[in-house]
Formats: sequence, C-alpha cells, structure tokens
Amino acid sequence: MLDLGENIKIEFKRAGNGIENDTYETVCAFLNRFGGDILLGVTDNGEVVGVPPRAAQEWIKNFIKQVCDPHIFSPTTYIQPSTIEYEGKTLIHIHVNPSADVHSYKGVTYDRVNEADVRVKGTDKVALMWIRKQNIFTERKVFKYVSLEDMRLDLMPKIKQLAINWNGGKHPWGTMSDEEILKSAGFFGVDRANGERGMTLAGIMLLGNDFVIKDVTNGYLTDAILRKENIDRFDDRLIVETNLVESYEQLQLFAYKHLPDPYFLEGIRTISLRAILTKEIISNLLIHREFTSAYPAKFVIERDKMYTQNANRASGLVEITPDNFEPNPKNPIIASFFRTIGYADNLGSGVRNLFKYAQHYQHSRPEMLELDIFRTTVYFKALDELGAELHASNPHTNNNPHINQHINPHINIDPHINPHTKPHINPLDIEIIKMMANNSKVTVTILAETLEKDRSTIRDHIKGLAEQRIISRTGAKKNGSWIVNYNHPLLKN
Repeated sequence: MLDLGENIKIEFKRAGNGIENDTYETVCAFLNRFGGDILLGVTDNGEVVGVPPRAAQEWIKNFIKQVCDPHIFSPTTYIQPSTIEYEGKTLIHIHVNPSADVHSYKGVTYDRVNEADVRVKGTDKVALMWIRKQNIFTERKVFKYVSLEDMRLDLMPKIKQLAINWNGGKHPWGTMSDEEILKSAGFFGVDRANGERGMTLAGIMLLGNDFVIKDVTNGYLTDAILRKENIDRFDDRLIVETNLVESYEQLQLFAYKHLPDPYFLEGIRTISLRAILTKEIISNLLIHREFTSAYPAKFVIERDKMYTQNANRASGLVEITPDNFEPNPKNPIIASFFRTIGYADNLGSGVRNLFKYAQHYQHSRPEMLELDIFRTTVYFKALDELGAELHASNPHTNNNPHINQHINPHINIDPHINPHTKPHINPLDIEIIKMMANNSKVTVTILAETLEKDRSTIRDHIKGLAEQRIISRTGAKKNGSWIVNYNHPLLKN
C-alpha cells in the first residue's frame, strides 16, 4: 500500500491527534464505492510517522463505537481495525468492505472519486448509487409485503446478548429497540427503480420465519450429511431450512456431533480446533451464497475430509489461499450481522485461521475453490489410518493382551496407562478411561458395577474428565460413544 500510494481504494491519514472526522468520511466513501484500506500514522506522501502505541487500542475502541452508532453512521456498519508494527512504528489499519447499503456520515453521503472523498448532493445522484448496488448485491432486493410479523423477533434478546458479549460487554444494540436494530443492520430498504419500501432479502434470510423464507427463495435449504460407513447414501443427515442464525447453530451442532475435538494448547490457552475450523467453513457457506439460485447448499463429513458447497457469484479467482485472498463479501449486510454477533470472523482473518489451524487438526489441509459453485474442503488423513499409525508407532500397544480387538479405530489412543507416572489423574479416572477405550459404548451403570462405585460418583468423575477435555461423547444419549483424547498431555507416556 505504501508503494502504491493513495488511490481510489487506499487512503493515508496522519492522525496526529486521534481519529478525526476526515477518516470517517473516507470510511463512508469506501463503503459506498469499492471498499478500501486506510492507514493511520502515514502522511499523504507516504511517510510513516506512526501513532502513539499506548493510545492505539483506545482509538480503535472509539472508532468501533462511532461506526456502530446509528446517530453518526446510517446505517451502521461493523469494522474491526488492527495495529501494525512497521519499521519500529505503530500504525492502525482499517479495512473497509464495500457495502450493499448507501451510507451517510453525520447526515452526509460520501462517494470515492480517485483519491478524494466527495459529498453526494441531490436525491438523483443518491438514487443512482442505490441502483448500482442493487444490481450487484441481490441481498438488497426489497419485498414490499413482508412485515415485522414475518420476522423471528423472539430471537432478538439472544441477538442483543451475542452482540454485547462478542464486543467486550458493550454494544449500541443493547439499548436499542428491536425495530431500531433491524433498521441499523440494513434490514429495511427502498427499491430505487419504483420507490417501494420493505424488508430486504438479507433481513428475511437472517431472521425471517420459515414460511416467508420459502416464499421469497427458490428451493432454499442446507443439506448436512455424514458419510463414513455408508458411502453410497449416508450415516446421518440433517436438512436445514430455517433462518441463517439458527441454521448456523444447527450446523455447528451437527459438526460437533460427528467430528473429534483433539486437545490443542496455544501458548497457555486451550483452544478448540474443531470450533475454529467449523466456524469458518459454516459461516462462509451461509454468508457468501447466492440465495437467488436453487442449488442446495451442502455440508458433508466423510472419513478423510469435510466440505461445503454453495451457489456463488464468482469474482475471478479459482483457488483461494492466504497469499492471494482479497476480502470480497457477496452479501455484506449478512456478513456484517454475523460478525457483529460473533458467528463469523473479520473477512480475511477467517481464511488465515482456516489455513493456520487446519494443519494441527487431524493432519489436515484446506482447499478453497471459487467457481460458480464455491467449494471449501478440509482434507484430513483417514481417521482409521491415523489411528493405526499412532497405534503402530507406540511400543506399549503392540501385542498387549489387555487391549480389546474391537477398540474403535477412529479414536487416536494409547491404551497403556501407567498410574504411577500420572500423579494428576485420579486412579478411578484411569480405570474409567481404560474401560472407555476398550468399549466406547460402555454405560454409566456398567462402569459403576464393574468399578464397585455408585453411579453418582462415576458421573462426577466423567464430568471432571470431560471438563478437562480428556474424554468427550458423540452421538445420541442412549446410543452414543465415548471418545478418549490420548493426545492430552496428562495421558501421554
């Protein structure tokens, strides 16, 4: 960006006294045109002067508050700046995605022309901006006869709380009425060709009831399939036809039900690799699809991969990698809403996280192909092969007569546990783990009878092991299976 200099998509701001009005004017202009990048701490001629490091985070918090305030930005938007260390100086980077809305800052609409932020005067010029955006973003399509009665307003308390929790305990939505939130999120629009006002397709897809969603879309559904044993058909299936907020939650539960979650420590923090990877591919599946297409979206889990497919407006790239990826939201209103409530990462960071953490999850590698049908795949080494490799590489497991030959091959295990080398695991915990390793279907009743303990004691120990993520459970309550995480540091010999 420093080499390119200021242009229609790049702007430098010295920001010597903080983030001033001209920065917000540029944000508004970028939203209304092609998007762009702002660097704070750089002069107009590209000289890096930096911003005060101690003030940077406070400036960022105030920036987020400003763009989320409906009295300042109309409609509001969600942008998350970041700090950059460059040549010993601190810069603030603000990436702005193009919006499907026409935005105003303090009542004034701005557009980007070459290197300048230009005030747009006259309703005819503003109308032309709306028409341009409606032709690009189908989520802006207006439905005159859809009303608040067609919306799932019962979800609004949860939406407010999610926004507050995800944004550090405070968000403007917390003090706004339901209708004010819907307006600020871009759920109401005007068809500039005929002047009709109503709910946008984005609003309907995010929070509409199931009946109105079926009325305004052409065969909308998401098909979630588990295909590990029954390759020709499926082992489990979930057809999701509800709003995008609940679709995300249902698809995540389906993923958690059928995918392992190996222990992973990043620094001193335990993180869920499964949650990171599935959040990225599921949110992409829901956010960036073309809803005017009848092609059914898919989320499929197989023995050696999981993948998603959805209809797409291809932007030219074929294979996306962290090196060539440029944020290009297909449905900016939907994407902004998901980011506000924490169901999606900022555009760009999600792709980087997918490639960063996939390598730690079941020896995985991702692939993202942008064609008319967008496909995201996370390949992993076939789970039974990976388990066999771990088994063969551990001398303690070879020719061990105590190991049941029917141990689930999909579990990465080392059944040889020496209680004398595991002082932090209760001996009863070790016996429970052994029995689960030998029989993944073992019940609490059998555990209690075999180990001569009452069932409440066994349940307490199981709860403790689960909280430490040493064990987990998959499947239904009665017919599910135990998964032992032998990658956990406390279980490694």
